[in-house]
Amino acid sequence: MKKAEPDTQSDDGAVSAESATALIDAKIAALADWRGKTLATVRALIRQADPDVVEEVKWRGVPVWSHAGMICTGETYKLAVKLTFAKGAALPDPDGLFNSSLDGNTRRAIDLHEGEHLDTAAFKALIRAAVALNTTPKAKRTST
Repeated sequence: MKKAEPDTQSDDGAVSAESATALIDAKIAALADWRGKTLATVRALIRQADPDVVEEVKWRGVPVWSHAGMICTGETYKLAVKLTFAKGAALPDPDGLFNSSLDGNTRRAIDLHEGEHLDTAAFKALIRAAVALNTTPKAKRTST
């Protein structure tokens, strides 16, 4: 995982990668139920799918994973862990992982509820597709 510069906070409230990693660790530890385990599992899958992912924390403690732009956020609610993909509407989802925020023109989300199974291979493929979208020049994206 790439590290950012020493502890700094940007205008949007983001903190450095090292601080973000520690904050995400603390968030997972504080969620001593299925949500913490789910967030930890998802985080591990994201890191496996993209070893160069950058972790950030924005918007009052929301974990964010980026690579040449935002990949997804990991919000926790009482009944769900919500993974919102910044450019989800542009991503292929042959396995139908997206189950929330389906009406928007840009974002798509995966809501994970207690006891639900996440197809790990499909999820990693979705992460890789998001990274590919972020790293492909716009001219190439529109000409295909």
